[in-house]
Amino acid sequence: MRWTIYVDLDAYYVSVELRERPELAGRPVIVGPPPAGGATRGVVLSASYEARKFGVHSAQPAVQAARLCPEAVWIPPDHAKYGRVAAEVRAVLGRFAPDLVPLSIDEAALGVELPDAAAARELAVNVQAALRNELHLPASIGAATTRTVAKIATDRAKPGGIVVVVPGEEAAFLAPLPVRAIPGVGPKTEELFRAAGVATIGDLAAQRPSSLSRRLGASARGWILLARGQGQDPVEEEPGPRSRSTDRTFPQDVASWEPLESAVRELAAGLAATLAEEELRYGSVGVAFRWADFTRTQRSRTLGASAEGPEPLARAALRLARDLWDDERAGRGRAIRTVSVRAERLAERHQRQVSLDSFPPPARPRGADDA
Repeated sequence: MRWTIYVDLDAYYVSVELRERPELAGRPVIVGPPPAGGATRGVVLSASYEARKFGVHSAQPAVQAARLCPEAVWIPPDHAKYGRVAAEVRAVLGRFAPDLVPLSIDEAALGVELPDAAAARELAVNVQAALRNELHLPASIGAATTRTVAKIATDRAKPGGIVVVVPGEEAAFLAPLPVRAIPGVGPKTEELFRAAGVATIGDLAAQRPSSLSRRLGASARGWILLARGQGQDPVEEEPGPRSRSTDRTFPQDVASWEPLESAVRELAAGLAATLAEEELRYGSVGVAFRWADFTRTQRSRTLGASAEGPEPLARAALRLARDLWDDERAGRGRAIRTVSVRAERLAERHQRQVSLDSFPPPARPRGADDA
């Protein structure tokens, strides 16, 4: 029987930092721009569960998090380190199953053939123990015969637990959960569900596809099948990590090109270093602006071939940023609060990519005259 063992590293960025600072275990810890360094408009990257009790969460403005949890210990982010540790995690997980799909820097799905739920739980226990004993990283794990149900089970297992969904009992497991527990269902979709009288996944299972499709479109049928325990895994075009990104929130809104250009160059260089640590190439580059009014605009570009190193990434990112900037100057002319650079269509680098510029010029023939 085909199983998915879904691994989600708990408070990943905090957990990585605690490996070097074990004395902080049990204290509220926040990874993000320390507010003690002065006024900051950055956001929380990750918070320990002790900090979350105060209402701190990822993507929260740092100043708000500092007010909610004044006793927190702040640690500046180190993205290159997080990339190195992610590679260590993949190496450990790869020992348990050859079918490994990294879904983000802190989540991965293992596909494996197992006879029953007991064997799935045993494997989950072994994976969890290996991550804890070898890398000192806590993880929550869900196991099911489809990836989506395994992901939902992992969310129920947090923090540090294991939830195994027995085949044939998927619908019963899902029924009491809110529809928001379904991956991809956000606040707006949840509102549409509620308008249709759907609050739980059990309510969803009782719906007729034709009726719900009028409110939620073509996705309704897939959600109903999932709720009834009949969902299928998504088709993977290429296994592997989807994307990596990095961003910067400016101390003051930026209304000129020069500081934006400098930030994009630095972000591209840092992102390229992270990808190099993970031995990844990229096939697409994206840039996003969050404007002063908190709306967001993004643009991406597919490269002619997969690339590596900082130069192609910076070149594509600067071009995209300039296009977005020029379009805005011709319109509303808003200032920029945050800029992010993203690399997509990632693939493992099996060998170093070279170009004609990597080779020395041919030797000149003897007696050749200067032109």
